Amino acid sequence: MAETASEQGRAQAAVLPVAGRRNVLVTSALPYVNNVPHLGNLVGCVLSADAYARYCRLRGHNVLFVCGTDEYGTATEARALQEGCSPREICDRYHALHREVYRWFGISFDHFGRTSSPEQTVICQDIFQKLLENNWLSEKTIQQLYCGTCQRSLADRLVEGSCPVEGCGYGSARGDQCEKCGELLNSTELIDPKCKVEASASTHCSTAANLCLFLSCAETLIASPFQVCGSTPCVRDTDHLFLELPLLKEKLEEFIDGASVDGYWSQNAVHVTNAWLKGGLKPRCITRDLKWGVPVPHEKYKDKVFYVWFDAPIGYISITACYTPEWEKWWKNPENVELYQFMGKDNVPFHTVMFPSTLLGTGENWTLLKTISVTEYLNYESGKFSKTKGIGIFGNDAKDTNIPPEVWRYYLLTNRPEVSDAQFTWTDLQAKLNNELVNKLGNFVNRVLSFIAKPEGAGYGSIIPPATNAESYTQTRAISETVGKLIDQYIDAMDKVKLKQGLKIAMAICSEGNAYLQETQFWKLYKQDPPGCATVMKTSVGLVYLLACLLEPFMPSFSTEVLQQLNLCPEEHLSFCDEKGERDKAKRPWDLIPSGHRIGKPAPLFKGLDDNTVKGFKEKFAGSQAERRLRAEVATRLENTTI
Repeated sequence: MAETASEQGRAQAAVLPVAGRRNVLVTSALPYVNNVPHLGNLVGCVLSADAYARYCRLRGHNVLFVCGTDEYGTATEARALQEGCSPREICDRYHALHREVYRWFGISFDHFGRTSSPEQTVICQDIFQKLLENNWLSEKTIQQLYCGTCQRSLADRLVEGSCPVEGCGYGSARGDQCEKCGELLNSTELIDPKCKVEASASTHCSTAANLCLFLSCAETLIASPFQVCGSTPCVRDTDHLFLELPLLKEKLEEFIDGASVDGYWSQNAVHVTNAWLKGGLKPRCITRDLKWGVPVPHEKYKDKVFYVWFDAPIGYISITACYTPEWEKWWKNPENVELYQFMGKDNVPFHTVMFPSTLLGTGENWTLLKTISVTEYLNYESGKFSKTKGIGIFGNDAKDTNIPPEVWRYYLLTNRPEVSDAQFTWTDLQAKLNNELVNKLGNFVNRVLSFIAKPEGAGYGSIIPPATNAESYTQTRAISETVGKLIDQYIDAMDKVKLKQGLKIAMAICSEGNAYLQETQFWKLYKQDPPGCATVMKTSVGLVYLLACLLEPFMPSFSTEVLQQLNLCPEEHLSFCDEKGERDKAKRPWDLIPSGHRIGKPAPLFKGLDDNTVKGFKEKFAGSQAERRLRAEVATRLENTTI
């Protein structure tokens, strides 16, 4: 697959920390390869991380942005069995699909890798050995659901039942974690309170006497539609290795107390982490009875692999190692590197408790998390997005709508569920596109550039006019002061990873620009006060340029298009680098583009959505992916039927 121009440029020389500069390491939660990412996955992880990484580059920081597909574990094995192929084939296929989706959305990874690499095995096993040597691991016997007919353990993640946590009771909790309350679980805890059936001969196992085994083997594997054997599973003892979190508590709390304050952790991350600590840390199992994963380098456990939530976060490190052999300059350099991580709320404890504890336990000088940015859930229309059930809008669906990626990026980031769950609806997407992008942003840019492009006598023949004594004009001086304050607010918000607020502030500058045009009535000034009109237009075109720069983290293709229409090189935009004093320069918009500069050809930037199109999208993307495929097949058959 061909690389993008930015990837090719960055591939020439690896980005490494630079002495004397702010070095920012950005990671996005690794997307799992059991399906294409949906919009909820995108905004919570990859898209948010991309917006922040782009902002850091805009500010002149030295940035490395890595991500990759999470490929080991239960769901991959299950999907492979379902599709009659190997786990490797599943991973190869979905890695390519993920990569293509992110490329279409304009995600600026420095490297997009995968966890099923030799580097992952080496680094994961090395960390394990150090934990073992430092006595942070223990052995315990636990119970697992097991199908005697299939002779396989039923993986926790593929078991569904009622959450046993008091006050929760969520009926679709998974055997490894409840999506509603976030508590980690074991599959044998998912007891259906409505079912009173006790063990019988059909359970094959007397240890199940107090467990409601209300599902057959085929029904238990709920994460994919394939059937196994239909036998009732039994409960069986098995030995596993555990990370002793209670023994690491003091080191962990010291880390959390410092990082959560210094790194402006989002409140939901703080809440989830504190709930774990308050509830009492427990030893966590780090091994599984699977074949597809990193092998455990221990004679007794050589037939097991590491639990995906132990090795997946290590994937950030191994993916960096695939990018550069000098990966330790990023990951073992806490004095000079700041680690920023982006994810949905269900991933929090693995990144604020499990992963830091794992690294702390090695006794090495790892770069630990500074800032974690966490989103709540983005829901779809009246229900929930679900990769497992195929419900919602997926990355390839977004592409198929012919709605440009910058529109999707804008909508998702303005609707980013930072404090509470948010709702995706087609009518809301339509409203934001038509009212905010077409009527506000697109109209402002086009209005300014089109007027400048008009021939002499009606405009300026595409030449930027001079602005003489700009600050002597009351309205121009006023908008300069207002925009200056908004720029400071934008930088403050983005520095604290308040992406939604940063985008809102940037759009506020657009609103100020529109108001400035109306208040000055430039079309009248053109004849009545030519110097005044020239000042208004030179100031306004500076605001257009400023918006292209401020909105680049959110809508990079929009920024590129505006700079092309301004006849400016995309690489020469403002960096807002403090050392260059560009923040102060931006507060004088009439100075941003020199007089005499010839702009390019203006063109509309956005196209609106009508009601009929929105209605069609609602119908097309209703139900699950399987139901959509069935509707499409039926429609094709009907189309090809001759009566």
